[in-house]
Amino acid sequence: MKYALNVFHIESMGTLDGPGIRTVIFLKGCPLRCHYCHNPESWQDQTENWMDHDVLFSLIMKMKPYFKNGGGVTFSGGEPLVQSESLIPLCKRLKAEGIHIALDTSGCMLSPTIKALLEIVDLVILDVKHTEPKAYADLTGGNLAQTLEFLEYIQAIQKPHWIRQVIVPNYNDQERQVLALDSITKSPYRDKIELLAFQSSGMGKWKANSPFMDVVSLNQKTLVKLQDSIKKNV
Repeated sequence: MKYALNVFHIESMGTLDGPGIRTVIFLKGCPLRCHYCHNPESWQDQTENWMDHDVLFSLIMKMKPYFKNGGGVTFSGGEPLVQSESLIPLCKRLKAEGIHIALDTSGCMLSPTIKALLEIVDLVILDVKHTEPKAYADLTGGNLAQTLEFLEYIQAIQKPHWIRQVIVPNYNDQERQVLALDSITKSPYRDKIELLAFQSSGMGKWKANSPFMDVVSLNQKTLVKLQDSIKKNV
């Protein structure tokens, strides 16, 4: 049976989406509608770009010599869980070659197929959009409970994971909010929390349809202060 993935973008030498140097494959399709998404065009698959597993496998294998210091491949999105059924056979092939696999996800869904995929990958990078249910729903159109269920599952199977959150000025940039994120995600299998600064430069695609259109980028000083508050909260 031939498998393919609907691909939005491929970054060949990524250094931000997992450890080491990585090939980052951004997949199409996402059930969430985050108001600060830099790639809203990845939500739908109207302009399809199906790539056969053999093509993707060959591309990743060409990059294998650069996968040093824990590098490998990261599947991101969109939301990669949407294509979990097609991801499984490709990930199995990559694991057979000793390639480290990270999954960058919002954790907004969980199914037997997704659980099978989680058994294969080495690292989950989980983006917890907000820690308050109403704010989460307003921001994403989704349900925080689903992300927390996903988080509980990866903790139960002892899957190494990172926690991420985009910090938006005057929205979720209070220390109490960051400490709440630290508290609800604390686990022996959580390797780290990464706070990401909201960047206004990515809002140009929204054409005034986002409540964050006029929000300025988060300054680095605030980000460092919030990250330090987590380090102190031991």
